Amino acid sequence: MMYSLLAVLLSYLLGSIPTGLWLGQWLRGVDIREHGSKNIGATNTLRVLGKGLGAAALLGDALKGLIPVLLFSHLSDWPYAPLACGVAAIVGHLAPLYLKFKGGKGVATSAGVFLALCPIPTLAAVAVFAITVLTTRLVSAASMLSAVAMTLIVYFVSHDVVTAPAHLLPNDYTLRIVVTVIAVLIIYRHRGNIQRILKGTENKI
Repeated sequence: MMYSLLAVLLSYLLGSIPTGLWLGQWLRGVDIREHGSKNIGATNTLRVLGKGLGAAALLGDALKGLIPVLLFSHLSDWPYAPLACGVAAIVGHLAPLYLKFKGGKGVATSAGVFLALCPIPTLAAVAVFAITVLTTRLVSAASMLSAVAMTLIVYFVSHDVVTAPAHLLPNDYTLRIVVTVIAVLIIYRHRGNIQRILKGTENKI
């Protein structure tokens, strides 16, 4: 149990790292919370700091989810350690310790987590994200649609296919429940974006 708690704690602390914010402060002397959407995520980093640092923030946020699942979870022999570490990393991004628990929307970090746990649904969701961005130029809409797509695939495709090739989780409903909760959280965190989309005032890239 001690090792499981340690793995989860490390995952949360890594997930709490505000990649885009720190990149802006360290490399440009810019606090992205004072510009654009004021969000600490990769999209606002892209808008405020440009493509290079935006891509770096996206990669960093995704790695915050991938590393806990593939590395920290090995500290424990608990069957659900990979999932628990992934959830802890996502919670870290949503409510980071370093920023008084005021974080981002969790899309990239969730993608990193689920890329490790269930690669096929995640890649399908990434495809939905890319197509939506290309057709609408709305990252917020793409994020929400990809979360919905991910959830549907996890429910309607067999567990063996969903978790291939690593099969890191037991064959039960736990993954489906977690994916559903994360998708709902992502959509909830985009509630302001939904209002702007309906009004036709949402920012495009």
